[in-house]
Amino acid sequence: MAQYVVRRFISMMVTLWLIITVTFFLMHAVPGSPFEKDGRNSNPTAVQNLMEFYNLDKPVSVQYLMYLKSLLTLDLGPSIGHFPDTVNSMIERGFPVSLQLGLVSILFAILCGVALGTVAALRHNRMIDYTAMVFAVIGIAVPNFIVATLLIKYVAVEWKLLPVATWGSWKHVILPALALSTGPLAIIARLTRANMLEVLTADYIETARAKGLSPVTIVLKHALRNAILPVVTLLGALVANVLTGSFVIEKIFAIPGMGKYFVDGINNRDYSLIMGTTVFYSALLVFMMFLVDVAYGLIDPRIKLHRKEG
Repeated sequence: MAQYVVRRFISMMVTLWLIITVTFFLMHAVPGSPFEKDGRNSNPTAVQNLMEFYNLDKPVSVQYLMYLKSLLTLDLGPSIGHFPDTVNSMIERGFPVSLQLGLVSILFAILCGVALGTVAALRHNRMIDYTAMVFAVIGIAVPNFIVATLLIKYVAVEWKLLPVATWGSWKHVILPALALSTGPLAIIARLTRANMLEVLTADYIETARAKGLSPVTIVLKHALRNAILPVVTLLGALVANVLTGSFVIEKIFAIPGMGKYFVDGINNRDYSLIMGTTVFYSALLVFMMFLVDVAYGLIDPRIKLHRKEG
């Protein structure tokens, strides 16, 4: 187990380094600078001083090495567009909001998706099965920003059940969380249903029935545990989908999270802010994938966690 975790950790660090490197050089390959307005420099002397202050006058390779050195001390640098704020302080303010929204969304998607997929499999080829799968197809096909717009129009504006936007109380979490969770919920429901249908025909399920175990025990203790293994594998990608999708949702609902800062960084060509948010989310998502790999091995004892001897 220890060797498996070490190998996965090394793979995680290499992946993160590649993401940082590619993002850094692609960003600097884009023409222009953060100090240009409408393609023109208002004051060449001031622009030159700013370039020197932010070390943007140095060769890209030197900037890259300096950035890697600062990352070793977890220093993401000063924000160009929000001076004197640092990227670290902006993440400290914005990430708790995005984390709360993301956790509510993914928990709702997992609980409702697994439950919906399980019920659909147990009522195979019945009305509830057809209804659940129609809902799943719609959830996958319709983008979350369309769902967000519809929720605002009907639930918030016309029915006045919940606040339209901003952030403050638990009521402000519901609509953006619903908009974010529809896609992952639909994917989990379809995947759980497909695996439950396969598991319910397995020999060990028939043996459990022959022993006289109750249907609830068979489903919860035997069938569901094996049916959700592919869902666990997919969790890393689903978390990535929720967190990156939250950028758009946060903008629509005027939520003061990481999405707001990321969009501002792109609009202002704020190199430090773009790199900082990208590195932060990349590290988070790669680490989530690492945890999923380890969790998958712990859930399924059939997986060999040690290196096979040649």
